[in-house]
Amino acid sequence: MPDRKPSKGEKGGTVTREHGFATRAIHAGQKPDPSTGAVMPPIYQTSTYVQEAVGRHKGYEYARTHNPTRAALEACVASLEGVEHGIAFASGTAAIHAILTLLQAGDEVVAGENLYGGTHRLFEQVLRRFGLKFRYVDARDGREVAAAIGPATRMLYVETPSNPLMRLTDLSEMGGIARRAGCLFVVDNTFMTPYLQQPFEHGADLVVHSTTKFLNGHSDMVGGIVLARDAELEGRLRFLQNSVGAVPGPLDCWLALRGLKTLPIRMERTESNARRLAAFLAAHPKVEAVHYPGLPDFAQRELAVRQMKGFGGVISLELADGEAGRRFLKSLEVFQLAESLGGVESLCSHPGEMTHAAVPAAERERMGLMDRLVRLSVGIEDADDLEADLERALAAL
Repeated sequence: MPDRKPSKGEKGGTVTREHGFATRAIHAGQKPDPSTGAVMPPIYQTSTYVQEAVGRHKGYEYARTHNPTRAALEACVASLEGVEHGIAFASGTAAIHAILTLLQAGDEVVAGENLYGGTHRLFEQVLRRFGLKFRYVDARDGREVAAAIGPATRMLYVETPSNPLMRLTDLSEMGGIARRAGCLFVVDNTFMTPYLQQPFEHGADLVVHSTTKFLNGHSDMVGGIVLARDAELEGRLRFLQNSVGAVPGPLDCWLALRGLKTLPIRMERTESNARRLAAFLAAHPKVEAVHYPGLPDFAQRELAVRQMKGFGGVISLELADGEAGRRFLKSLEVFQLAESLGGVESLCSHPGEMTHAAVPAAERERMGLMDRLVRLSVGIEDADDLEADLERALAAL
């Protein structure tokens, strides 16, 4: 898969946006440490910084506000998304919370109905209590989205692919709808990463990632980040980052930077494995349905090919019933039963009882989250071993 070169002009460490994706993943926002020449940015494990005099400092006053390791991570991910500004947070949900607190009581958000359970919980059980309003729509249907936008709508929020049903949203169409309505267009790009999908090219105002997932890729830290093209939005988010204080620690930022260096090759391997396993599952008589954009008969295949530069490493499948799904998950050995996704190791989960357990049962049913649904996060192990693991578990049903 060739590197992609976004628009010119953005600076980051020793490289610019003239350089290819893999080069920027390794170098953007990072220069050798001036005191030692260390290749990796130091972990600035400090809470404060000595000032030369009152009002005179080296750009750093207090670590909640600024940290050099965090700044390197922010610059690197911003470069990969092709924009100027990155604002890092302590988790993906903290990043989403910051985006939503750009709004005020009485404002309405139109959101895709198939969202990560933690996002839905944040919207419904936290932010609704502070006067924000939420309307959920099938984000596959542009006409439904446009019809849902009203005078109070200030934000259009989508995941694509969605978690866990892998439904796609036409980003260019949504960007046009948001522009005409004068509302912010926000895209959760966690599943695809900037390597496989570039929402800013399609009109996004803000892009959010859980850095915990594919960006870090090693299941050893928790974090989130918001990317912005507009300096005014960046300033408002930077104010919230500092005021609320949900910032990642420097070690977590360093771990995410370490993971980003292998993002292109990890995504290529995880996608290669996922495509093979999705085809295997789609042909298996004990699998009722497979949701993966890389399958030739995927309902939104044309959009997937047009909008994405690959199909990612997450597969959802439906078995005969919920009990079959639980037995299948229990029988897997290489795939490990755990929350989260996007690591080098393959994980499996039951969304209804794990990642989306906070969503009320009636709402899960409306969203299409059937009890028989299983989600796989495909890692970079040997594909033969992963396929054999799935075969054994299916044989045990």
